[in-house]
Amino acid sequence: MERVRDVSDLPKAHLHLHFTGSMRPGTLLELADKYGVRLPDALTDALVGGEPPRLRATDERGWFRFQRLYDAARSCLRQPEDIQRLVREAAEEDVKDGSGWLEIQVDPTSYAPRLGGLIPALEIILDAVETAARETGIGMRVLVAANRMKHPLDARTLARLAVRYTDRGVVGFGLSNDERRGMARDFDRAFAIAREGGLLSAPHGGELTGPASVRDCLDDLHADRVGHGVRAAEDPRLLKRLADRGVTCEVCPASNVALGVYEKPENVPLRKLFEAGVPLALGADDPLLFGSRLAAQYEIAREHHAFTDAELAEVARQSVRASAAPEETKKRLLAGVDTWLTSDGTTAVRG
Repeated sequence: MERVRDVSDLPKAHLHLHFTGSMRPGTLLELADKYGVRLPDALTDALVGGEPPRLRATDERGWFRFQRLYDAARSCLRQPEDIQRLVREAAEEDVKDGSGWLEIQVDPTSYAPRLGGLIPALEIILDAVETAARETGIGMRVLVAANRMKHPLDARTLARLAVRYTDRGVVGFGLSNDERRGMARDFDRAFAIAREGGLLSAPHGGELTGPASVRDCLDDLHADRVGHGVRAAEDPRLLKRLADRGVTCEVCPASNVALGVYEKPENVPLRKLFEAGVPLALGADDPLLFGSRLAAQYEIAREHHAFTDAELAEVARQSVRASAAPEETKKRLLAGVDTWLTSDGTTAVRG
């Protein structure tokens, strides 16, 4: 019988974590009280009760409700010290889950009004990331993400800004929010600016809509990674294309179920993607709202998809290889994965 190792000790990279959504529930409740923010009852009840709110975003009404909860949480981040706390706690949570490298995703325009403007907001975030990485020992960088719901010119502004800060910790450029709105090709120039500036291309696709959304990410945005990408499983030719090109899908199983993309954890096509040779990087997406962090995603793969420890180790390797971590950090983490497999997995390797 195979030894079952603790997935929290498995060295891995975390490539799909949204900024506000990384917050601890207790932190949000404290900040809401501090600023006199009345959170929606559904969110407060869920946070106090320790259960994620009931969400279903497969229709626009459900997505609007999800965004309303997210916006309420974001409104509680008002001062630089709030940003610093969120980032430090996100790093601490990742360290507990065995992550040696974290790329946190943020749209700084969402925080600019309260933090003195777009540039100050991004600099506050980057300073917080640098401090948290130093204090916790995790390798940590930032992926700047544009919003599909906004004008493509806004995305170009963000792309230029992101390129300016590659020496301060920005490593990638993304595109988030409801993929049923805003065609990927409308944002092609923003992604070209980002790529020309040396940033990874990591747009969301293949979550709320089907395989065509993933193809658009490849054809129009030249994606190095696809946020989610699970709906590619519906198209065998697309699976082969992803595998042949080595495009990593940042799969977030708990999020997929919470938002109604799939009914049950066992319905998420993890096994199909993995066996097709598509590189995977498991992510927690928005643990504040979905109730589970990084290690829990690996537990889902083990419990609901019968991933062996060797297969979980390979998924962890794929996450590291797809990251923007320095080569020395990648080598250290990959060596740690091998150690986990050949021992009790009690020694985690940090970035």
